[in-house]
Amino acid sequence: MGYQTILYDEDGPVGTITLNRPDDGNMFNATMCHELRDCINAIRRETRTRVLVITGAGERFFCIGGRKDGLEDTILYAGTLPTLEMYEAIERLQKPVIASVNGFAVGGGNVLQMLCDLTIAKESAVFRQVGPMMGSFDAGYGTWYLEDLVGKKKAKEIWFCNPKISAREALQLGLINRVVPDARLREETRAMALEIAERGAFALASIKAAFNARHGGVAGLSRMAHDLLLRAYLETEESQELAKAFAQKRKPDPAQFGR
Repeated sequence: MGYQTILYDEDGPVGTITLNRPDDGNMFNATMCHELRDCINAIRRETRTRVLVITGAGERFFCIGGRKDGLEDTILYAGTLPTLEMYEAIERLQKPVIASVNGFAVGGGNVLQMLCDLTIAKESAVFRQVGPMMGSFDAGYGTWYLEDLVGKKKAKEIWFCNPKISAREALQLGLINRVVPDARLREETRAMALEIAERGAFALASIKAAFNARHGGVAGLSRMAHDLLLRAYLETEESQELAKAFAQKRKPDPAQFGR
């Protein structure tokens, strides 16, 4: 797959998306948002990849937010950076997603790592929300998910006061999962991904859907019921007997139910 703003690589069961705008802090633009969405949706449609890693190009930046360059000058959707499409694609993906934070994760970049299922960061990584300093904000994903991770009072402090948070402090707060020496980030990320790849794919998909259903409303419940439970039910003798009886215009055999 060829992209302008990201790189995609597969190595065994692990796929890696690299945000590839290092000269601009790996910031989102509209093209990157759409390419991330499209790449993740392509991964969703194949069974080779068991775990997805998202990281940034270079040694300094994971991602420091987004730019609206090139968007229409309008308050309608055409003038909005389509970050939600990218976030939603991560949630819909029935595979674990690991953020491998290789530097500054600021603004939308910090929200991006929060949306990922797990985060591993190098020792020198820095996390920050700066929206209110710039007259901006990220309600929804940026607030609800942060509250889930660190608690309401701390989440409000992060948004109101905009402190720089070291990787070690982020670990203590519950904002991330692991901190590793800078030189070992890639190696430790792959070890984590390979460990997860050994788990049952259907079980992992079900667990992820269950977590996401809490915030997803009807969409979240449908992901669990339609994408996972319905497919499992269609393999039961009960489902098959009912389908056959309907097709043959006869009464179903209740002895087949619940088996």
